[in-house]
Amino acid sequence: MVCLGNICRSPLAHGIMQHLADKHHLNWKIDSAGTGDWHIGKCPDHRSIDIARKHGIELSDQRAQQFKPSFFEEYNHILVMDRSNLRDVLRLAETDEQRAKVQLFLGDGEVADPYYEDDLFVPVFSEIHARCEWWIQKYVNTKNSSSK
Repeated sequence: MVCLGNICRSPLAHGIMQHLADKHHLNWKIDSAGTGDWHIGKCPDHRSIDIARKHGIELSDQRAQQFKPSFFEEYNHILVMDRSNLRDVLRLAETDEQRAKVQLFLGDGEVADPYYEDDLFVPVFSEIHARCEWWIQKYVNTKNSSSK
């Protein structure tokens, strides 16, 4: 999960996806990062922590990190929150295989950055949660259909 500073959107996506993966007993390695380096080592934004806690998801143990090229080898999917993040991450990709792992988290849409607008945290949480559920169902349905 990748956004700009790794303190708002990507920690929410990381926490929500991990929560849902655990609920479905999926042994997934999930992480998040930012394309920028401003917040390295810091906790997620308190507004992200608060909205996640209201839904039984804990983010306070996460720490911001900057996206590293080694993540292309470490992860099967690199889901970015907006087109700016998409460009920044693709710029670091060296092969077609690496580029193929990178996609917008919402498919064709972008997750709005709530950093400057407190009122966006609730709809951003809802949007991310719905899409994480979509990803889980996509995986579960693909796994079930391929095992028949």
